[in-house]
Amino acid sequence: QVQLVQSGGGLVQAGGSLRLSCAASGRTFSSYAMGWFRQAPGKEREFVARISSSCRGTYYADSVKGRFTISRDNAKNTVYLQMNSLKPEDTAVYYCAADQRPLSTTIQAAQSTRYSYWGQGTQVTVSS
Repeated sequence: QVQLVQSGGGLVQAGGSLRLSCAASGRTFSSYAMGWFRQAPGKEREFVARISSSCRGTYYADSVKGRFTISRDNAKNTVYLQMNSLKPEDTAVYYCAADQRPLSTTIQAAQSTRYSYWGQGTQVTVSS
């Protein structure tokens, strides 16, 4: 079992940057692909980014491509989401998640049902 504890987030002006962190417990972190999702008020949870267990594969939602970067440090059992050029529409609660299964197709990266473990969520608010 994996426990995920998130940190970071907060309030930032449009155009600013934030970094989210997600620390995992357990010795098997390096065997999990990690993802970030977000949920804005009144909207469904949506995929943001995913990184493979080996860091060889990264996937992004079109809405964040070129602005957000997902990375991981397996020695620290931590995954990060660096968010630059933030927009008001990025305002949401952000969640990290862990998936132990490899992808068969890239479209699967965005399927929240694949992810077995979830962080507690952290609020990101971007003011205009």
